[in-house]
Amino acid sequence: MTIFIASLFLPKTVYFKLPDAPPKGGRLNRETTGAGPVAKTRPSLAVRPSLFAPGPVVTPPDTPTEENNVVVIDDGPFANEDGARIQLPGDYSSSDSISSSDSSIDFGPADKESPKWGSRSNQPKSRANSPPPSSLLERTRIVQKAKEMGRQGVTQPRTNRSDSHDRVFASANWRIVNADQGNGGLRNAADAAARDGYEEEHTWIGTLGMPTDALEGTQQKEDIHDKLWTEHNMLAVFCSDKDFDGHYSHFCKQILWPVFHYQMPDNPKSKAYEDHSWQFYVNVNQAFADRIVQNWKRGDTVWVHDYHLLLVPGMVRKKLPDAKIGLFLHVAFPSSELFRCLAVRKQLLEGMLGANLIGFQIHEYTRHFLQTCSRLLSVEATPDGIQLDERFVNVMNHAIGIDPLNLNTHREDQEVRKWINIMKERYQDKKIIVARDKLDHVRGVREKLLSYELFLNKNPEWRDKIVLIQVALSTSEKTDLDAAVGDIVTRVNSSWASLAYQPLVYLKQDIPYSQYLALLTIADALMITSQREGMNLTSHEFLVCQDGKHDEKKHGSLILSEFTGTSSLFGGNELSINPWSHRQCSEAIKKAIEMSDEEKELRWEKLHGAVKHHTGGHWFAEFMAQLNRAYDEQHRHDQTSVPRLNMPALSSRYSKSQRRLFFLDLEGTLIPYNPMSSMIPMNPQRTLAVLNDLVADGRNSVYVMSGRRPAELDRLFRLVPNLGLIAENGCFVKNSESSRWTEIADHELVTAWKESVKNILQYYLERTPGAEIEDRQCSLVFHYKNAEDYANAERQATDWIGHINESCEKQRVHAMQLEDCVVVEPIDWTKETAAVKVYNDLTKSTTAADKIDPVDFVMVMGDGREDEKVFKWANGLADKAEVVTVSLGNRNTEASATLTQGVSGVLVALQKLASLS
Repeated sequence: MTIFIASLFLPKTVYFKLPDAPPKGGRLNRETTGAGPVAKTRPSLAVRPSLFAPGPVVTPPDTPTEENNVVVIDDGPFANEDGARIQLPGDYSSSDSISSSDSSIDFGPADKESPKWGSRSNQPKSRANSPPPSSLLERTRIVQKAKEMGRQGVTQPRTNRSDSHDRVFASANWRIVNADQGNGGLRNAADAAARDGYEEEHTWIGTLGMPTDALEGTQQKEDIHDKLWTEHNMLAVFCSDKDFDGHYSHFCKQILWPVFHYQMPDNPKSKAYEDHSWQFYVNVNQAFADRIVQNWKRGDTVWVHDYHLLLVPGMVRKKLPDAKIGLFLHVAFPSSELFRCLAVRKQLLEGMLGANLIGFQIHEYTRHFLQTCSRLLSVEATPDGIQLDERFVNVMNHAIGIDPLNLNTHREDQEVRKWINIMKERYQDKKIIVARDKLDHVRGVREKLLSYELFLNKNPEWRDKIVLIQVALSTSEKTDLDAAVGDIVTRVNSSWASLAYQPLVYLKQDIPYSQYLALLTIADALMITSQREGMNLTSHEFLVCQDGKHDEKKHGSLILSEFTGTSSLFGGNELSINPWSHRQCSEAIKKAIEMSDEEKELRWEKLHGAVKHHTGGHWFAEFMAQLNRAYDEQHRHDQTSVPRLNMPALSSRYSKSQRRLFFLDLEGTLIPYNPMSSMIPMNPQRTLAVLNDLVADGRNSVYVMSGRRPAELDRLFRLVPNLGLIAENGCFVKNSESSRWTEIADHELVTAWKESVKNILQYYLERTPGAEIEDRQCSLVFHYKNAEDYANAERQATDWIGHINESCEKQRVHAMQLEDCVVVEPIDWTKETAAVKVYNDLTKSTTAADKIDPVDFVMVMGDGREDEKVFKWANGLADKAEVVTVSLGNRNTEASATLTQGVSGVLVALQKLASLS
């Protein structure tokens, strides 16, 4: 069987050998390409000015500008968001000779950074209009602007130039190469799992990370697809440049990425793009889903990755109802207050819930997701997952890690050793703090530099003994952050630098992998100040590089933001900081460099142990194992997989038994469902007659379960002697031989939480005219059936539920929405706990009196979600007694049988059993 790994970018892409290509690092001839602005590419990392090479260092470094019609190639906004470097084997020069006979040879690109979409000279140009117009009115404005530019002498590219450009790529030789953009942590994890013996083969599904409109209708496109499939086991998703640009550059970058990292898009930017780019997001997700459906075979597994493809699970589920689908979110998941601000919030959640198992990095993100689903979709959220009407969706949290074995292999490279020696000599007798971040607002680079400046101000004794090396990966979006960081760098260096000392080394470009590993090896501390981050695998790589292999005394300190997912794995052994507190960050720097060697080693050993446990290979195998278990469990409980109640078999098992115990739900099972706000209007005579027939047999113990008060049940069943009752969903029990009620719930605890919840409900009651609060002994019911604005009250019910569940979580209280009301009940006392008490009491009485037969037949019948726990508990008694669990619902269930005739079918079945006595 195959695992389809769906990620936005494939691990491979395509480079073309173009005729008359310019020299590496030169300009493209406008007449040759006919593609608008001339592109200026960066030189290879291997030949760029280095931080550590001899000679003066320019801080900040000189960078190209957009003057004279030159476009700077920047890092893509979504490259390696998990923090792991993608390691590529070599350098590629556009002047290399490429022949059609070896078009599948793999080699690495020269620039190990992630390119802006369609910016490489050896890949096609994008035909997308960027940014896309959000409306017809916006389109009119853009057209008018273009006309004005034409009058000013700024001409647009001619159509024949585009045609010429397309013909070049339609006939050019090409190669499949390692892609330098995408999720490096995921790729490393998949490779590690395969190396460690994971047997299932996996097939990648993703885009090529380049514009493909120029290849449409050409043989090149078919050849590329075939080569990727036959030689690399990858399925390419081809979508239009317009769709991808709207999906990737606009909806993902400007809407989802900020919201998932607790930064609301500023208005009106989000308004301008959201509605328009949403359709592009849908189109790209649909293209992925279609590709999966085309290649899926029964038994295959679909594993979708990250926020770029949140709709894919639901789209695949719609076409393949029985598919095994997993989804893992590599970024943070925000609280419901943030997520609800998205205009398409429900569509995104419903798309995610198409999966069988949804994975998150840490427990906090899982909890946020459950609360968001409960609040926005009005579904039941449990610690294990989301209960939908027709099925259950499991959730889990398991942090991804790195591949230490692969990392250590790269560390043995001679180039790494060379750079270690160079940097040791250059920074001799200096404490080195290292940082490598993308230059955006999420990573907290500005806060880090301000904290470092504060440290130098407060600790003058360290001014010529410490160096902060900040590698900043620039992004394609120009912001004021770039200028702000540059000002801080200039101010720090102008204040304390000398001919022999520079306190802050700042490079706004990436460095070669060998220098990166050497830097982590010689560092005295790594400083990460992300304001929000799913994980940060750079910290894992740092800890591995600090094992002393190249320097026996190196066990550097880790200064880590508490808002990274990684922080929750390290148990406080890192130096945890709030990146917004410059004082705390400054103090952390001081502690890191002044910490004793003994404390450093002790902390490092614990941190390194966590890294060794949370490896990428382990994460990969563990997620797949949990997905398999979740799928099997869900399939077993699927309503279509549960057999109907077999009456002949049930009658035979009933007749052979000597001591029987019945647990029968009331509303919806023994009588038609009535709203909880109404009293039962009259005695259901048929139900009472059937119950009287059952309890007439001394071998039967019958208990009726309900959410109603004890007094209501007494009034209803006063004509049925020897009937056991369970009231308020398990808080009260009346034994069949007794006329007294026993309160199982702890009265003091119930009184305590009711006071808190009453205050919350009272707040909403004042804002919902016509609603009322029913105060039961162990529960509270907020009735809004008679509210003046019923529709608004029904919508607001999810807010009440979310408010109560979040604020009263520690008090063990759970709120849920039923028809026309919200019920708040204790978590620790349920129908299940009451059933367990009844069964244990009967078992004890059997043991005490030898003449009483043990319970050898247990039957549970119900139709609600609260009955599922009783089904599950009863099924666990199968080795002690004959167990029959029957569900009347049309959803997935723990019951071993279903009954589709409703209340009438239940009464017929019970009457037939009573007649056998």
